[in-house]
Amino acid sequence: MATQFPGLLLNSAGLTLAGGRSLSCRNNQPPAAISSANPPSLSSTIQVVGWKGAGGSGSQNSKLFNSFEDIQEEYDWNDLETDLYHWTKTLRPVQWYPGHIAKTEKELKEQLKLMDVVIEVRDARIPVSTSHPQMDSWLGNRKRILVLNREDMISTADRNAWATYYANQGIKVVFSNGQLGMGALKLGRLAKALAGTVNIKRKAKGLLPRPVRAGVVGYPNVGKSSLVNRLLKRRMCAAAPRPGVTRELKWVRFGKDLELLDSPGIIPMRISDQTAAIKLAICDDIGERSYDAADVAAILVQMLSRLPTVGNKALCDRYKIEADGRCGKIFVQKLAVQLFNADNNQAAFRILQDFRKGKFGWIALERPPK
Repeated sequence: MATQFPGLLLNSAGLTLAGGRSLSCRNNQPPAAISSANPPSLSSTIQVVGWKGAGGSGSQNSKLFNSFEDIQEEYDWNDLETDLYHWTKTLRPVQWYPGHIAKTEKELKEQLKLMDVVIEVRDARIPVSTSHPQMDSWLGNRKRILVLNREDMISTADRNAWATYYANQGIKVVFSNGQLGMGALKLGRLAKALAGTVNIKRKAKGLLPRPVRAGVVGYPNVGKSSLVNRLLKRRMCAAAPRPGVTRELKWVRFGKDLELLDSPGIIPMRISDQTAAIKLAICDDIGERSYDAADVAAILVQMLSRLPTVGNKALCDRYKIEADGRCGKIFVQKLAVQLFNADNNQAAFRILQDFRKGKFGWIALERPPK
């Protein structure tokens, strides 16, 4: 016996969408019996496969989309973090600390004394992993603006989850797109407003007003220089889509009221959290020489297979290879044989680049901790 919902069919094997697409249970256990009088409570273990292109009318698809949003909210991201911890235990540690970073860190600590406000830029796909563990101790009581850059690379649900999380903590957060300039003007206004008391105090002391000084800090390749260039509306700082391009501190003037310090990416000398390190590698926020691309791509495959908005079907549809999500290494090897003359590295880079270019949809790899 099956219970029919608009656009959904529920049976003992799992959930089936109109058009034959399915929602399968991660633990492969049959769901409890559900009566039409009691609407189903979707557990965090449900994996969503094949949302885009599902059949049904516009209103049915709208309802179906809402149900997918609910499933994504119900998904237990702690389970994914636990899996990721175990997957990374057997891999070669990811470590990257170029020589210029040690020099930058020392200089930055000195420059922090001159700053009225600090703009910390993180990657919106992995806000936790791109948070420097020593940043709070460095900044002390200085006013800070948190920028989650690359908002165009995450879903609306991801954005809303992080916005709510930081709002509840009383942290001022700006979502931005350094490539297109979205959020740049808001950031400039907020920096001036937060540090507005500087000149009030100077005036009380009989001193002339001066521009507000804001330092832009963060991990490598999170978009700091691109954001500064967008604020200035001209290319004043070297920027490229790879870590380690900016190698020295640089003060630039934004109008008459704001001075910005662009800084090289700073990263811990030793990354103790290897789950964070793997996510840095996946998102291209750490040097390529620090990791084995085949290992990182294999873990990415396993992560994508568990994410509600991707799943095994999306991997199968893109590469025409069956995916079960249990062993990403085998998937990488199959792709290498099929497309790259058995070159695992080329296959791995293809998977990583496809994720970075949004070929699986724009998705975050982290959600706020509960």
